[in-house]
Amino acid sequence: MNWDDTRIFLAIQRERSLRGAARTVGLDQATVGRRLAALERALGATLFLRTSSGYALTSVGEIALRAAEKMEQSANDLVRQTQGVDERLAGEVRVTTTDSIGLEFVMPAIRSLHEEHPNVRVLLDTSTQVQNLAKREADIAVRTIRPENPDLLARKLATWPMGLYASADYLERHGEPVPGTAFEGHDIVCYLPYMQARRQLTLAGEPILGGRIVGGLNSSLTLRAAVREGLGLGELPVPIAERDGLVRIWPDRSSASPYEVWMVTHKDLRHTARVVAMIDHIVRVFEETPLAHGSQG
Repeated sequence: MNWDDTRIFLAIQRERSLRGAARTVGLDQATVGRRLAALERALGATLFLRTSSGYALTSVGEIALRAAEKMEQSANDLVRQTQGVDERLAGEVRVTTTDSIGLEFVMPAIRSLHEEHPNVRVLLDTSTQVQNLAKREADIAVRTIRPENPDLLARKLATWPMGLYASADYLERHGEPVPGTAFEGHDIVCYLPYMQARRQLTLAGEPILGGRIVGGLNSSLTLRAAVREGLGLGELPVPIAERDGLVRIWPDRSSASPYEVWMVTHKDLRHTARVVAMIDHIVRVFEETPLAHGSQG
């Protein structure tokens, strides 16, 4: 079982379809189907059952999966460790972050990096899905949570208070909420995962029992846009909201939990020149931001 076949096998197992696997490995669906059939013939065993809900592993497939995952881990270790001594300021650096942080902070860092090292190419992924650095899905992650994996190096880039904000247009139409009224008569926009994770929703420490939630947004960028458009009051990181020209409500009150930004990379890449250069430029952008302060983690 060679590595190319292993990649296709793992992609089918994870995506549960030939189409999804083809997208993952960069081949067409027919080729993936032929490669799977050839692999099963070579092994003399059926690895997947074709069910109504997708491809499911057989008992033999379960055994193959354990071996395939070990092969994948070895391949990832090989690439990381050889890249870790790469002193060239050229090649690809894969960065993953949220859409809002990517737009406001990583994009300027990419620009300044390009001016200094034009042969470094940055592949930027902005999504709510957390990429796995141990599996080489990204070289650098800029996240709002610190990972627990001991093989990952984490550095805090910022700690920002979360304040309550509105657009000037919203305040002209609705006025400011009165503390202690639980936002009675006011419209609210919330971060969707926050809504799904908590029973009692609060903004700046105030319960929103009297308010009306008019929107749940699944990214910080769309939440910012909703507040700017005057859809309702929203809780945002202070430096980000200030950049948007929003009006802070109750400036003496903040969320109990600050907004933290962490930069993460795998320890095997800490000496890779192009990765280090990208890290330095990201750090520089955050250091120039009011209220941001970094600390080595």
